[in-house]
Amino acid sequence: MKMSSQKRATLVSSSVATLLVLVKLVLGLASGSIAVLASAIDSLLDMLVSVFNFFAIQKAEEHPNEAYQYGKGKVQAIAAVIEGTVITISGMFIIYEAVKKLYHGSTTSLVAPSIIAMTVSIVITFLLVQYLLKVAKETNNLVIKADALHYKTDLWSNVAVIVALVLVYVTQVHAIDAIFGLGIGIYIVYSAYGIIQEGVEILLDRALDAEMVGEIGSIIDSHPEVTSYHWLKTRTDGSTNFVEFHMVLRPNILLLEAHRIADEVEAQIYALDTKRSWIISPHFDPYDDEQVNEAMLYGNTLLKK
Repeated sequence: MKMSSQKRATLVSSSVATLLVLVKLVLGLASGSIAVLASAIDSLLDMLVSVFNFFAIQKAEEHPNEAYQYGKGKVQAIAAVIEGTVITISGMFIIYEAVKKLYHGSTTSLVAPSIIAMTVSIVITFLLVQYLLKVAKETNNLVIKADALHYKTDLWSNVAVIVALVLVYVTQVHAIDAIFGLGIGIYIVYSAYGIIQEGVEILLDRALDAEMVGEIGSIIDSHPEVTSYHWLKTRTDGSTNFVEFHMVLRPNILLLEAHRIADEVEAQIYALDTKRSWIISPHFDPYDDEQVNEAMLYGNTLLKK
């Protein structure tokens, strides 16, 4: 069975992260550099998250079955929330280590070898980010987008580490290393917020973005045989978009005609985003019954309370 590009991307990223962990961890422990150690810990978490993402994508790609009739696409959102949480924890640990070094005033050694290692790390991470961004663009996969964003933050943090090490080497002011480490930690925590937010919004069935919803509404409304529409609802699980709506047709229309109209509307909606699957559920109405439906919905809600 051929491996999907998403799963292949997670294997590549986890392999690269493993290599970077080994190099950075050895130098970070040997040199006492908080900035290098922070980068090593971040790469270690990258490796663990990428491995987790591999299995998350594997689950998300499973076909719907009797128990999970809409598939397991939301596993991607769960993975994104977990990844964002892990990133946040790593950032907080880096902040803690930086503050501790500032308080105790420890020194940094093996600066020159660390600079060389971090330079190599930047080149490798840059190539990995470009690869992940390419896969994310091709597949629109939330997990890969989160992974790409994560390694992008690594790229900038690695640049900051090199700047810190160069300044320490030139000035011999070792507090610079801790200050830069503190900045990296804050940046990592900040970058995690967007990943967590997107994952949570998918889990809460947030509607597709307003522009996409507007385009779907225009497609339905512009069909010459659709009198009007209402109750347009949308959501996504990260790889599949779900759309349902009521469209008003002539009361005496044949079912065959109604089905043809729905097919034409659905074909135009599919074309809005060919990178994701679509599950579209149209409902045919002989008249606009939006107020009746709302009364039934909210009436049942009130009764439950």
